[in-house]
Amino acid sequence: MARATARHILVASEDQASDLKAQIEAGADFAELARQHSTCPSGRQGGDLGAFGPGQMVKEFDQVVFSAPVGTVQGPVKTQFGFHLLEVTSRED
Repeated sequence: MARATARHILVASEDQASDLKAQIEAGADFAELARQHSTCPSGRQGGDLGAFGPGQMVKEFDQVVFSAPVGTVQGPVKTQFGFHLLEVTSRED
């Protein structure tokens, strides 16, 4: 069964997510931005969500985590919770 580890930043607006993604692409630290801006409790751990399998996260999240290249920041991804930036940190298929 597939397993992945990922981290994310959850914010209220697509504009904020896009701005944070631009900062990351310019060299800002993902974990530090997660601690400063993420509204998810995982933000305190730099956005780390630990390991999980398909179906354990919302559908939009799963689709990205189990298809995106490892180590690249994806998003903004809209879910019922807001807008996410996602980074798959490892995946076993």
